[in-house]
Amino acid sequence: MTTPAPSQVATRMAREVAEQPAAARRTLDHLLPQRERLRSLGAGRRRVLMVARGSSDNAAIYGRYLLEVAAGVPAGLAAPSVATHYGAHLDLSDTLVVSVSQSGATAEIVETQQWARRCGAATVAVTNVAGSALAAEADVALVTQAGPELAVPATKTYLTQVLALAVLADALGADLGDALARVPDAVASLLDSDVTDAARALASADEVVVSGRGLLLGTALETALKLEETCLRPVRGYSYADLRHGPISVVTGGVLAVLVAAADGPLAQPMEELADDLRARGARILGIGGTTAFAGRCDVHLAGPDLPEVVAPIASIVPAQLTIERLARDLGLDPDNPRGLAKVTRTDAP
Repeated sequence: MTTPAPSQVATRMAREVAEQPAAARRTLDHLLPQRERLRSLGAGRRRVLMVARGSSDNAAIYGRYLLEVAAGVPAGLAAPSVATHYGAHLDLSDTLVVSVSQSGATAEIVETQQWARRCGAATVAVTNVAGSALAAEADVALVTQAGPELAVPATKTYLTQVLALAVLADALGADLGDALARVPDAVASLLDSDVTDAARALASADEVVVSGRGLLLGTALETALKLEETCLRPVRGYSYADLRHGPISVVTGGVLAVLVAAADGPLAQPMEELADDLRARGARILGIGGTTAFAGRCDVHLAGPDLPEVVAPIASIVPAQLTIERLARDLGLDPDNPRGLAKVTRTDAP
């Protein structure tokens, strides 16, 4: 019997990526009816503070932008060590604290949510595990419906977390209803993306930088994180603005720039200009999403979702996930069990 080549072997990660349209539909069906509870909980709360680590932190970055841009609610990212190590006491009586953890069992996140309640915050948990400590102790638990995720890299749990944060923003005033309804079909439409050339470009690159901006920043940083943890390649993830402020000077030949963009919105044209600039410095460009003009500036391009910018990040991660899974197999790695990682992470050694 002939042994399949690494690039032809089915993986758990690939199967879980393919489950995302159904997971998105289940999550919407489960979470949309909770919007009234979220509105009531947020009444009188002037700001939102996100608590997360790892992939969940990248989902929270999208949530922060979406709340401020589309719902007009000031939002920010918490530093959990302020609670868990410094034990600072803050007045959070005007704050809605949103804790994001796919397992709901990461001790640091659970402890920070407990601290937030002691400081007077109302709390929302975003998790994939209904019986978790995070869900049990929150005022409202937004339990995503991804189903069990067996591969270590978060794929369907990440996408449904991002979707849950969009439901939260919708409840707090973003008015995303029609756009949210289009997300599952948009995710499904991307599953057949041919990522062969994208994986080859990444495999042959001496260095890789990943960049996005605004609502797509979290997607760019999640792409960089997944490349590092799944393919064991050092990758630098930057916002467009941070890349412009100095690091762009080291972009030369041999660098592959992965740029994640939206097809509309105020940052669509700046991403076209960034692609031009990086190419002029000798970099090759792997683009995900963006405008038709952006696609024409890329050496390799993967189509993004047919969605408005406010919800495009929910589906924009799919071409990146497919590419990373393919690259790992092409490199002879196991994308299901990246070296040195576990599903639940301890921030501090025991």
